[in-house]
Amino acid sequence: MASPGAALDALGDPTRRAIFEHVLQGPVPVGVIARDMPVSRPAVSQHLRVLKMAGLVVDRAEGRARLYEAVPDALAAMRDYFDAFWDASLASFKDAAEQQGGEP
Repeated sequence: MASPGAALDALGDPTRRAIFEHVLQGPVPVGVIARDMPVSRPAVSQHLRVLKMAGLVVDRAEGRARLYEAVPDALAAMRDYFDAFWDASLASFKDAAEQQGGEP
């Protein structure tokens, strides 16, 4: 499973984010992804390697092609991270509001 920090770092690059969004649509070979990107095929492969190391995508051989697809649990890990962040932030806000509520 992806760590939220590694996933967020990987998705911080706009090109990688676009590649990841492409891969979210289903298994796809590098060549198809590269056709829609403003970078070279080797650059797409490097971005996919970073996404793979972050646990966001997996690849598998199909004939001579390698197909890349998103790891569904990777997004769940990021969602859990943000949910915990917001839960803590809202609890702090509630505490602060309740402290202020007693004053005129």
